[in-house]
Amino acid sequence: MYFRFALQPALLTLFLINPFLRAQVKIVRVNPPQTDPAIATVHGPHIAVYDPSAAPRHELFLFLVGTGRSAASSLKMDGVFASWGYHAVSLDYEDNVIAVTCAHSSNSACFDDYRKAIVTGAPVSRKIKVDAANSILNRLQRLLVYLVKVDPKGGWSQFVKNGRPAWDRIIVAGHSQGAGHAAYLGKLFSVDRVLMFSGPQDYLDDLGKPAPWQAGRSATPPSRFFAFLNLEDPFNVHHQIANCMMLMKMSKPDTLMVKPGEVIHGYHQILINDYPTRQHHGSTLFPQFENVWKYMVSVPVK
Repeated sequence: MYFRFALQPALLTLFLINPFLRAQVKIVRVNPPQTDPAIATVHGPHIAVYDPSAAPRHELFLFLVGTGRSAASSLKMDGVFASWGYHAVSLDYEDNVIAVTCAHSSNSACFDDYRKAIVTGAPVSRKIKVDAANSILNRLQRLLVYLVKVDPKGGWSQFVKNGRPAWDRIIVAGHSQGAGHAAYLGKLFSVDRVLMFSGPQDYLDDLGKPAPWQAGRSATPPSRFFAFLNLEDPFNVHHQIANCMMLMKMSKPDTLMVKPGEVIHGYHQILINDYPTRQHHGSTLFPQFENVWKYMVSVPVK
């Protein structure tokens, strides 16, 4: 690994050589308060990644990590997408309250309120408090505007329109808790597609049904939602499938078992692995499944 410090004190630029990247990528670390003094750091810096030598896709891969994770924990996945020509961003955000905190709530809107609080900063949830400045939406907006300013040759301006994210050029993705936030963003904005890894977990156990927000109006067509799950996920793959079916407007599950490295044929929105590991919940982020990530982001949508 080779390090080179950029001229701006706010940025740390690294060039990584990694067997899964197959190329050199530029990584920019940005401390959240540098984009807006009202934004607090939760775990560490935001991460922005791109490969200046790759043929540009002109699309942004936005990744939201799972509970208690730092943005830097997704560097390997971000680097792979950058090597494919995408710009990639992983946000530091308030992810310390696990999504299943609402699983046994008698309030069917509990998950909706939880998502709305973290994504928008609305004061609606009894489970978590996030103000507007620290919401996912403000963190992303401020980060993109900041990147345009401090890295003018990085191509970030194509993802900003009138000072806000250009959602039609954004692929929203997330793992676990982040999978639900990605889906929520896909409901609010017309994004290129939504990629959900090991989630969402928005199932009301005591009521025996998926959280109803997932059936609501969606700015992103249901055909543009994709999920990658594990058969032995401790958060219950059957509940995750039910959530995905509601988001995708399916009357019956469209699932496909996948293996590392195997070519995936046809059109499938819910992909499942049974990889031999003790890390079932995290398996969807294993770099061995690069073939699945590629399929999710590139299969022509119906």
